[in-house]
Amino acid sequence: MTLDTPDKPADRAGQRTLLAFDFGTKKIGVAVGQELVQSSAALAVLHSRDERPDWEGISQLIENWQPDALVVGIPLNMDGSDNEMTLKAKRFSNRLHGRYHLPVYPADERLTTREAARDCYDPHNKRGLKRKGHMEVDSVAAQIILETFFSQQS
Repeated sequence: MTLDTPDKPADRAGQRTLLAFDFGTKKIGVAVGQELVQSSAALAVLHSRDERPDWEGISQLIENWQPDALVVGIPLNMDGSDNEMTLKAKRFSNRLHGRYHLPVYPADERLTTREAARDCYDPHNKRGLKRKGHMEVDSVAAQIILETFFSQQS
């Protein structure tokens, strides 16, 4: 299911800039990517308040990056069935589409946070996590979601 808008085409021959979101009720990881070269980068982690997304922070990112489309990680159970977070992520997707009038693509995010945590692990850090500037587990998970989306589009 893709949420498209008539005023912004869903496909510009593979030349789109996309923002990806790893949705959570406490934090939302964000990554940016270029479809043409299929590159992506962890961008930010936005903190939610009372399970409400930081819409101001999201608006700033959309204004700064001017994406052609958005990708939202949809957490599914390992058997592919929905869970409570699946419904919340889908609601977040619908709200993104309603607020910003951009195409929103769902992406399977099973195990992305686990993979991101492994990528961010640093055995020399007391807490085990490395954080290079804004590179935190949630934004790296969003980057993995976007890379997976790109690979599935090829």
